[in-house]
Amino acid sequence: MATTTSTVRRYPYKDFLQPALHRRFSTTASILLAISYFEAIALASWNSYFWYWFPIGPTGLRALFLSACALSVIILRIAQYHVGLRTSNSAFQTFRQNVFKLPTIESIFTYVTSALLFSQVYLWSIPESAHLEWITHFSADRARLNEKTIFFTAHFVILGLYQAGLHLFNDKDRLSLGTSRARDAKKTDPTVTQWKQFWDQLPAILIVTVNQSLLGLFISAAIYMLSIRSTVWHVLLFFLRPVYNLPKTNLLPTSLPFSFRSILRCWGASLMLLLVWTVGNAAFSIFLVRKPIKNGKPLTAESKDPNGSLLNGLKSKKLAIRCFAVWELSDIARSFPDRRKAIYEDIDRKDAPMWAQVYGVCIDTLKEMEVRIDFYGKDPKPPVPDPTVVEEPKRTTLPPKEDAIFQSTPQSKTKFRNEIEKAVTQTVVDPGQGSQLSPLAKKALQSAKDQYLKVQLETTGIDDPGSLFKILSLKVLNSAVGWPFRQEYSRRLAHAVLGEPYGEPSLYINVTTALSQFAVHSLTEDKYGNVQRDVATIIRTLTTVANKLHKFTQTLPTHWTDVVGNRECPEVEAISDALKESLRELVEAFGPYARDLRLSLTDMRLAKEAAGLAAPEQAVMPEMRQAR
Repeated sequence: MATTTSTVRRYPYKDFLQPALHRRFSTTASILLAISYFEAIALASWNSYFWYWFPIGPTGLRALFLSACALSVIILRIAQYHVGLRTSNSAFQTFRQNVFKLPTIESIFTYVTSALLFSQVYLWSIPESAHLEWITHFSADRARLNEKTIFFTAHFVILGLYQAGLHLFNDKDRLSLGTSRARDAKKTDPTVTQWKQFWDQLPAILIVTVNQSLLGLFISAAIYMLSIRSTVWHVLLFFLRPVYNLPKTNLLPTSLPFSFRSILRCWGASLMLLLVWTVGNAAFSIFLVRKPIKNGKPLTAESKDPNGSLLNGLKSKKLAIRCFAVWELSDIARSFPDRRKAIYEDIDRKDAPMWAQVYGVCIDTLKEMEVRIDFYGKDPKPPVPDPTVVEEPKRTTLPPKEDAIFQSTPQSKTKFRNEIEKAVTQTVVDPGQGSQLSPLAKKALQSAKDQYLKVQLETTGIDDPGSLFKILSLKVLNSAVGWPFRQEYSRRLAHAVLGEPYGEPSLYINVTTALSQFAVHSLTEDKYGNVQRDVATIIRTLTTVANKLHKFTQTLPTHWTDVVGNRECPEVEAISDALKESLRELVEAFGPYARDLRLSLTDMRLAKEAAGLAAPEQAVMPEMRQAR
């Protein structure tokens, strides 16, 4: 196989990843279609035992529209999915970075459009006895705009905005990728495991749906009654008056825009829409992060050049493709001996042997994290000056002034303003120096200063000019209003270690696992001994990165806005645990061969300390025991 790789066309890794994602999307789509069909049956008139369930008819058309409402959100997630968490120092920084981006606008538009379509399908499906038609007719065929229907529609628009906000706040577009684990022969199929995970989450999904429907109904009623009722009423009258014979008066109805029955219908319809949204998002997040395995084999097994396609994914510039490829590489290193041997024996590849390229990609990935740790908080290096650029001679005299000669300047106003600024600066920086202000201005300035200190002393009991601002800031930060401005330890650590704008912890975990597993299995499977030359570098690199990561997590100071002070970061801790686990495996496997691998005693000692292994005590000779 190694001799023919240069003549075989290398298929890109995305050619295998995209069909796999489409198959997983079909599972989510099937679930949503089933729910939409049952909801369409629930909205049927039930006048006939045949037509209320028969898919070719009103029920099928209704199910088609309802499924469009559900699938629109899933299509949005396909278009905007990403791996890795959003890295920033605070929630406000995340908001500022994403609020005006196109994905944010697309999310809001999709949810609002989906909710609006669902509301009209629901109004079309319910009987006339619900009294939710747009135009009602009183005596003498007098038409009147029905405000209950207006509130019903406005509620769904507000519900769409509310759900779009939750979608963006919770970063629903993120796919949380897994890591490679030891394979068990008795382990169930991954698809079965994901179905079990989905069914286990279903009760929580139902609870969330009920809670959000009640909260959304309360928010809609408050917003409609307090802010938009008059505007919506006047706008609809303007557009519908030419079509219907509506009264010329624009006065709002004296009655409430909803009744008990209409509120119940709003809540029931909200439950139906939120159910397909919530179930769809949960199913999408569960089924699309399945292992990169097809029919019990790695995803690239069907390629004419499996190693070449995998290498293409490892070198991809897109983070999602790269993460899936590294996940597959880690799974190959742990669970697929045939593919491991193929990587060991693929030595005739064009650029370099397959192992050398895999090793380079993995080491470079760890080096990227190491560089971010080393240069955190430091100014970037200045650009190197171009030696070909000739510097202009420095001017030895001042250039001629270009000010207007005959234009007078308000000297008194400028001087007075400068004196005020100077006095304020001297009061803050150097109170011992005097100023040229008039005695009246000095007296006013001193009176303001004394009044400020008096208020501060009564409020805080501390006579310190800076303490009042600090205390007020901490009070705000302790409240819900100040939460977006907190620079929490976990956010800052993840931002520094994983990079920006997205950081995926599984990338570094799987890279570490792949290196250690390929090295350990090379003792029995690498007949050419190519991996042996790189074992020492792998151990030293993992040791260095593990030590730097541990030191950085311990020394990163807590920001003054982090009023909670929780020094935990699960994502970085998972990477640290993976580094320790890999080092333990390498030390146990290659400890007896340390001298042959040119690993010094210091290298092994540092590796054991980084792995959390206690250094064995030196054996005491018998004669030394007697001397003691």
